[in-house]
Amino acid sequence: MKISVTPAKLWRTIASICIVSLQSGVSLTELMGIRLEGIVPAGILPLCLTMMLFLGPLVQLAVDSPKGLLFEIRLKCNLRSLTLCVRDLKWLRNHVVAPLTEELVFRACMLPVLVPCTGPTAAIFVCPLFFGVAHFHHISEQLRSGQNSLGDILTAAVFQFAYTYVFGIYSAFIFIRTGHMLAPVLCHSFCNSMGFPDFSRALEHPQRPVILLCYQLGVALFLLFLLPLMDPFFYGTTPICGLSLRPRAVCS
Repeated sequence: MKISVTPAKLWRTIASICIVSLQSGVSLTELMGIRLEGIVPAGILPLCLTMMLFLGPLVQLAVDSPKGLLFEIRLKCNLRSLTLCVRDLKWLRNHVVAPLTEELVFRACMLPVLVPCTGPTAAIFVCPLFFGVAHFHHISEQLRSGQNSLGDILTAAVFQFAYTYVFGIYSAFIFIRTGHMLAPVLCHSFCNSMGFPDFSRALEHPQRPVILLCYQLGVALFLLFLLPLMDPFFYGTTPICGLSLRPRAVCS
């Protein structure tokens, strides 16, 4: 999920949230989810929940890895691999810059502006519309490249809008429930590293019954633990919910 966030767009959005901050009496950084209260669970629990959803792809990676998933994780976490990643501009864009800037603009800045107008529940579904539409710039890039037909480009754009919209709902939900920008940033980075699940490979996999069972189990665990792990009890008072005159169940 990679988009272009220009400095002008960023500053206009921050200016809007500054106005909201002054009107509500809550500090700008707290409204944007930059705070210390509950930061440890915010950095762990939402990421664990997201990994549950990707249980199928993770098991598939473990099965396909000749030396096991733990070996691959240790290999990628050593100092040499980390140094190579930091020097790779594409890796930095996908795993650091894009998650950080996108969550800053579309969650940390946009949600505090929307919540006073729509309420937290509606904002969760409205905010991702902007996030999804922002990805349409890929259409012009692909048209200029001339590698695909217009039909293929539009089909890919609609598909990308659909899954970025769904992810945007999830990310907005995480931000409102936790009150932390860190939580959606880490989940966003993890999803970028995993990519969209390759269901066709799962269906053709030699261990298909096990892989498909893990896909189903992952979805079941995700739905089972969604509300318990996103309970605001773990994260303290969420400042953004104080912007709504009538906070909904999504805030409690």
